[in-house]
Amino acid sequence: MDGQDRGLDLKDALEHIDPAACSYDDWLHVGMGLKEAGLDVSLWDQWSSRDPARYHPGECARKWDSFHGNEEPITGATVAKMALERGWRPLPDRKPGHALDWDDVIAPEKEERVVLDRAWVEAQDIHEPRDGEWHPAQELIRCLNTLFAPEDYVGYVTKTFQAEDGRRSPTRGSFDRTAGQLIEKLERCGDDLGAVLGDYDPEAGAWLRFNPLDGKGVKNDNVAAFRYALVESDTMELGEQNAIIREMELPVACLIYSGGKSLHAIVRIDAATKEEYRTRVDYLYSVCEKNGFAVDKQNRNPSRLSRLPGAVRNGHKQFLVETNLGKATWDEWREWIESVSDDLPDEESMADVWNKLPELSPPLIEGVLRQGHKMLLAGPSKAGKSYALIELCCAIAEGLPWLGFPCTQGRVLYVNLELDRASCLHRFRDVYEAAGWSPDNLKNIIVWNLRGRSLPMDKLAPKLIRRAKKKHYLAIVIDPIYKVITGDENSADQMARFCNQFDKVCTELGCAVIYCHHHSKGLQGGKRSMDRASGSGVFARDPDAMLDIIELPVSDSLREQEINNAVGRVCSIALRKERVLDEVSQDDLCSEKAALEACKDVLSEQGYTALLERAKAARASAEARTAWRIEGTLREFPKFPPVNLWFDYPIHTRDVSGVLADINPESNNPPYKSGVKKHKENAALKRRTKAQEFADAVANANLGDPPTIGDLVLYLSTDDKKIPERTVRDWAKKYGYSIDRNHGNVVVKADAVK
Repeated sequence: MDGQDRGLDLKDALEHIDPAACSYDDWLHVGMGLKEAGLDVSLWDQWSSRDPARYHPGECARKWDSFHGNEEPITGATVAKMALERGWRPLPDRKPGHALDWDDVIAPEKEERVVLDRAWVEAQDIHEPRDGEWHPAQELIRCLNTLFAPEDYVGYVTKTFQAEDGRRSPTRGSFDRTAGQLIEKLERCGDDLGAVLGDYDPEAGAWLRFNPLDGKGVKNDNVAAFRYALVESDTMELGEQNAIIREMELPVACLIYSGGKSLHAIVRIDAATKEEYRTRVDYLYSVCEKNGFAVDKQNRNPSRLSRLPGAVRNGHKQFLVETNLGKATWDEWREWIESVSDDLPDEESMADVWNKLPELSPPLIEGVLRQGHKMLLAGPSKAGKSYALIELCCAIAEGLPWLGFPCTQGRVLYVNLELDRASCLHRFRDVYEAAGWSPDNLKNIIVWNLRGRSLPMDKLAPKLIRRAKKKHYLAIVIDPIYKVITGDENSADQMARFCNQFDKVCTELGCAVIYCHHHSKGLQGGKRSMDRASGSGVFARDPDAMLDIIELPVSDSLREQEINNAVGRVCSIALRKERVLDEVSQDDLCSEKAALEACKDVLSEQGYTALLERAKAARASAEARTAWRIEGTLREFPKFPPVNLWFDYPIHTRDVSGVLADINPESNNPPYKSGVKKHKENAALKRRTKAQEFADAVANANLGDPPTIGDLVLYLSTDDKKIPERTVRDWAKKYGYSIDRNHGNVVVKADAVK
């Protein structure tokens, strides 16, 4: 990698390092590394300004001038390592997308020793004990009993001195009494810690050394046993610290509130030597950093001080939050970290499960979708996709069929990302009324209106999961997904990561996730149903059920027939209401004109006038209704026959008459794909060169957009002869075209590929 590329890489790496979560030493190391890499101080200054609480204009420039290097300088590799620990990947490691198949793993590779996602962690507050519940001596006794044996010498500090920065800092303190001696006196002191330890400054608090000493001093060499290490952070919210410490299952002996802005986790290390202690602390801090805990690395020393439970600091109590958290020992915790951080399930033998196979998830939509699975509804604009999803929500809520498919009854959450609140809510009522359903179970429909407030799916998913926990939804409908897509929808790997968010929702909530997406541009009749959705093929391959809806062209004669039928139905209703249906021929009711004339002769004047208004509305509805076909690509069920529908605003109804069965969707296929081969009989076309024919194919195979190799194979092949893909690739190369593999093997002019 040359210098320019390395500079770009380090700039990218900095985006993954939060200066507010860095210690002072880390901050300096970033500056040294950037200078050693030949970058400008402005980059360090710009990055540092992201931490406004500690940023001081001009400080970076002053420090920069003091970096003169040494025999073992801090380099850009240090910056890269810090970013790698926070999830960054160098630019060359970011592989271009590829088409996924059914069996491809769509979850991103998880970093080693990462056991939680900080974005999914909910803060857990701590509660300072009230005065009536506060027993300082018992707090300290409980801590001493947890950390020490009776014969262990204990170091503690109650005296302070004023440091150069004006803060009160601890002195060397005491170290000549054992835990047993201290506990004996504490039990008789009546909560007067000063009578046992000496008075302390309540503005500064008091301190405790968490490892036993030899009774001769307080340096690292005086540590008698390397049992514990300190994990704390001064840059994170208390609730977040508490949650991550617990989620990481750290083997915490004592969790102590410092009386300030941090929790002190006294973690079991149980090292045999000082060297092993250093190795284990490095491992501990590395795991903490990778899991989003910004650990203060200045606490590495085994003789380090923690806060003494039972003391008061600047009006806040230093107290034990809990003892004996997480795993019981260091070895148990480390084994757990290594076993779970690969984020993969254990293998299982078919011999073990053959006679006790797990139950399949019950159907949510009979023959289409199981509970806890994913479904995509794809279609063009004006197909009424949102109405179809609202119809599905109502069907699930009431336990009624949807487009003829029986649905399991239960609660459903509709996440509205596109409509204003009023329009969305009115649509539910319109659907109920048009379908003739009784709204008996409206409590089963929950609407979350997020128009103007939608987030990318990776940010929305954890919020959605938190809100939906314990609400027992059978399904969550997200409409539409273009509002929450993250990344390029034509990139297979980016769309795989995007679709993985739906898996998280399904797994965490145990409910189905149903969402809709739009078709690509152009007529779709010549494509397979699973290839019509816009963007990467991941959209079709990822869901357990993909339903594709495509419009059917309605001829003038069929439209006239539908108008006649619609008017005939309202005439029949009017005749039946006045009990004169038998006086009109059924043949007359098959024609709009004949039906109205017959009704005029037998209905009352008032009845006929009312009929004309209803007939006018019926005609308008029949003229406006559109015809559609739904086809399914299913993972869990056999493929169902295509379902033909009328979209009679605002609901879809099945075509029970069968008049739509023989209609084919409009297609972009050239005439020869329909069996007409006139182009082969055209002498002018025959005289054209192969290069001209190939240029025409590139221009027209995908409606003017750059075509893929597959598009060209389809365009150039005939019913009698299929052109091999290899031949198309050879022609592309021969006639001055290139294949852009980064964008799905698209064929473009050679100079267009970057």
